[in-house]
Amino acid sequence: MAGYKETPRQKMIAMMYLVLTALLALNVSKQMLDAFLVVNESMESTVENFDGKIEDVYHEFGKQFQLNQNKVGPYKLKADTAKSLTEEMVRYIDSVKYALIIRSEGKRRIPDVETAKNTPLKELKTKDKYTEPTRYFFARSEDGTKGESGKLRRKIDAYRTKMLQLMNEPENSDRLGLITDGVYYDASGSPQNWMQHNFYYTILAADITILNKLIGEIRSAQFDVVSYLFSDITAEDFKFDKVSAEVISQNSYILQGQTYEPKILVAATDSKQSPKVYYVEGTDKITNGDGEIIDAYKNKARIAKERENGDVYLELRNKGVGSHDYAGWVEMSDPITGKTKNYNFKGSYVVAPPSLTVAATKMNVFYIGVENPVSISVPGIASENIKPGITQGCNLTQDPNGVDWIVTVPKGIRTATISAKAKMGENDWQDMGSREFRVKRVPDPVAEIAGYKEGTIDRNTLLAANAIIPVMKDFEFDLNFVVNSFTMGTIINGDWIPKTTQGNRFSAEMANLIRNSRRGQKFFFENIQASGPDGTTRTLNAISLTIQ
Repeated sequence: MAGYKETPRQKMIAMMYLVLTALLALNVSKQMLDAFLVVNESMESTVENFDGKIEDVYHEFGKQFQLNQNKVGPYKLKADTAKSLTEEMVRYIDSVKYALIIRSEGKRRIPDVETAKNTPLKELKTKDKYTEPTRYFFARSEDGTKGESGKLRRKIDAYRTKMLQLMNEPENSDRLGLITDGVYYDASGSPQNWMQHNFYYTILAADITILNKLIGEIRSAQFDVVSYLFSDITAEDFKFDKVSAEVISQNSYILQGQTYEPKILVAATDSKQSPKVYYVEGTDKITNGDGEIIDAYKNKARIAKERENGDVYLELRNKGVGSHDYAGWVEMSDPITGKTKNYNFKGSYVVAPPSLTVAATKMNVFYIGVENPVSISVPGIASENIKPGITQGCNLTQDPNGVDWIVTVPKGIRTATISAKAKMGENDWQDMGSREFRVKRVPDPVAEIAGYKEGTIDRNTLLAANAIIPVMKDFEFDLNFVVNSFTMGTIINGDWIPKTTQGNRFSAEMANLIRNSRRGQKFFFENIQASGPDGTTRTLNAISLTIQ
């Protein structure tokens, strides 16, 4: 790929690197290929899902265009342009994908595009090869600008610019993603461009997956643009074809002593007339089989009072704890015929006694020495009108990063009780009850070396690990134990050789024993002492490893 002449030494190093890569591939290629196959199938499924969502938006565009072509027309034209640009881009990426398959597999196996299109990735014999893909994407240019990867990047940039223009967004906006001018790095930390990062010496399976990922990102960009254009069309741009009465309430669950006030909203009303709202409490059915209001309900119905801005509210009488129904109708004149028409509505609400809700967001216990998040709320009461408290000796503070509270419990506490009061009026604070929680110490972590507690391990893996790591298993809290000391022992020529060190890392003597070990030699890590966030020191599990 490089344009300069390599020295014999550089050629030798390159050859050694290729041999090493081949040896590594013998160990991980199957897992790697299986992973790419799974990811590729997921990407293809994602693209299909996006296609369905996009078609739904275009369907809605068509419906609104039929209602008001003058208003919707400019937005629909842009949406159709976005569709045309996207289809062209997807066809190009597909052509790159199929050309890549044909070049890699050879025309004897994959003679044409149709065969490439219908051959699953898992059936490609060269899916783990990178030579032909790299030649195709880079074409003797080290940075990829002369190969297909450079052309692909330029087309993506052009597509992104045109799509942003449809949204009246500047070219430097990151709204749609598809950014190709970022800084990337390889495994050694050396900088790369977008082409090198995605296609330089990557196997065919990876290339196909990346191309399908790009198609998914292209479809996502189309969905964002079309959704943005559709959202720009306001309700006043449409002709209304439905009139309905709706019940709107900020809360249908109230405390005893409060007033329930659902808002009745009439959609698509004539601004020149004020509708009358009638309602009856204690029932959810006020009409007969033909939909007409029953006379008995007409006689006992109450008229809702109109308030400012033409809004109408019901004032329902609080009848005690339990569920309560109501129903009614909105009476207004038909704007076409001038005749009076009724639009029915119904609803319900619940009156509950005062109650306190306290939920531990991690577990049903509090742990000593850690921050235990809890959610404290009272149904129907705003959080700023709640005053919680906790058992003396414990600490309860509000989380500055959210709406939860943080509980800390010291040693010696066996149970902790949270209580709360709620503001019901200007100077009226009511007791909402309490809840008791158990208090436990943090469980012991599991000592591991390179993820092992026992079994066989490669000598180099053990040396590279170089430390004992305490891991919290099946524990929701993010906390760390610190290993203070441990002893490593092994048997050499029938003699027991123990070595003790401070901290969690192997000492030089330990590392030397491991380095000179033989296959089948056992190493025991015992008396592992670790301290936790609660200030206690724990003796962790022993580790037994055998050199393979």
